[in-house]
Amino acid sequence: MKVLDYKEAPPHVFDSDTVRGVTGRVVIGKDDHADHFCMRVFTVAPGGFTPRHAHDWEHEVFVHSGKGQVYRNGEWQTVTSGTAVFIPGGEEHQFINAGGEDFVFICLIPAGVSEI
Repeated sequence: MKVLDYKEAPPHVFDSDTVRGVTGRVVIGKDDHADHFCMRVFTVAPGGFTPRHAHDWEHEVFVHSGKGQVYRNGEWQTVTSGTAVFIPGGEEHQFINAGGEDFVFICLIPAGVSEI
């Protein structure tokens, strides 16, 4: 069993033309012998965004705090603390911070793909 504050997991900072102000942390993954899933926590700073992309695997996302928007099916939808989002494999998606504080979400992906 593993119990930790997500902020104790090593941060991976992303900042470029395609992704801005994003910190990702693998909180449960292959190093923990998680055989089926990987849990990551992403913090998107005010004005920040994840890259717009698609891939073969699904995502399960839960918004922890802040206000954001998710791009799905050509439209932006507002998400806030407590919102759950399912992104099927192959669907183009992106998250942006739509507020003045950090936007934090938990993201599950299947084991075997790049964890961060």
